[in-house]
Amino acid sequence: MKLPGASSKGRSFRTRLRRMLVHVRRRVPPGLRLVLGLLLICGGILGFLPILGFWMIPLGFAVAMLDLVPLYRAGLRRAGIGAGSRPLPEEETDEPHPPSENR
Repeated sequence: MKLPGASSKGRSFRTRLRRMLVHVRRRVPPGLRLVLGLLLICGGILGFLPILGFWMIPLGFAVAMLDLVPLYRAGLRRAGIGAGSRPLPEEETDEPHPPSENR
């Protein structure tokens, strides 16, 4: 039984997209990936023209995010805001709360 959205080779759109992103990550240098992603987004905005298409916008975001997410995480790490240094919310601290004033 075929799954909906699967092609004749049995690959879904999500699987093909994942394989394409792995291919881009391995073969395209990091700075060029961001430029390629931005060009795809700009081309997608002109999707009403014959050769370009609106499908280029999400593909451009996916390719650009391959470079932006590691840069964002490195910036957070450098600023000391990593996942391990998150303070506890007020409800979970051991300090007693000051009495509330009801008037």
